[in-house]
This record gives sequence, structure tokens and C-alpha cells, in this order.
Amino acid sequence: QEQPVESGGGSVQAGGSLTLSCAVSASIYSRKCMGWFRQSPGKEREEVATIDTSRAYITWMADSVKGRFTISQDDAQNTVDLQMNSLKPEDTAMYYCAAKCWRGRSWTDFGYWGQGTQVTVSS
Repeated sequence: QEQPVESGGGSVQAGGSLTLSCAVSASIYSRKCMGWFRQSPGKEREEVATIDTSRAYITWMADSVKGRFTISQDDAQNTVDLQMNSLKPEDTAMYYCAAKCWRGRSWTDFGYWGQGTQVTVSS
């Protein structure tokens, strides 16, 4: 079964940076709807950032990460990256890539989710 493959997680000190990368098949990429999501133990999954890859348009950015994170795409590689700067301990979570995005009025989820990559930020 097709699924996104995340990479780039790790441990970093507060204030540091990490870039997560998500590789998907052309079939999944053609959905034109990709995003990054995260979940910490005991918390609900949170939408971090999503992008309409048909026009490289960011459709969602969580208030908690605005100004620090950005999402981007590479059409040649069928990848979607999450650049994370000025990381805080509260950013510690499992980060998931998925073919899910905000469409302006509702969420669209095509059901393709990766296994996740752990990000740990120490103070």
C-alpha cells in the first residue's frame, strides 16, 4: 500500500532548526493536497501546515508555528518539506506527513498517512 515516507526528525536544543521531508508517489502527489501534522503523548493530533501543491499555496499554518515553520514542495521529487526554525520544547511530537489539507472551508483527507518521524526539542 502506498504511503508517505517521512525523514529528518531528531533531537535538537531549543532555538535550533530541523527540516522534515516527506516523499510520496506520483499518484499521491497528484492529489495536490499535502500536509504535516503532529501528536504529543496525551494530546490530540494537531494540524501543523498544509499546502495545495497545484499552485504551491499554503492553505493552513497553525498559530503555534506561524513565523517559525514553513512548508514547501518539490515537484520534481514529489516531496513536501517542513522547515522548522526557532524550535521550542512544546514542538516535541511525532510528526506525520499525509495527503490531507485545508481547502478553505473543510479538511480533505485522502487517507494516505506516513509512519511519522519523532522530533524532540530540549530546553
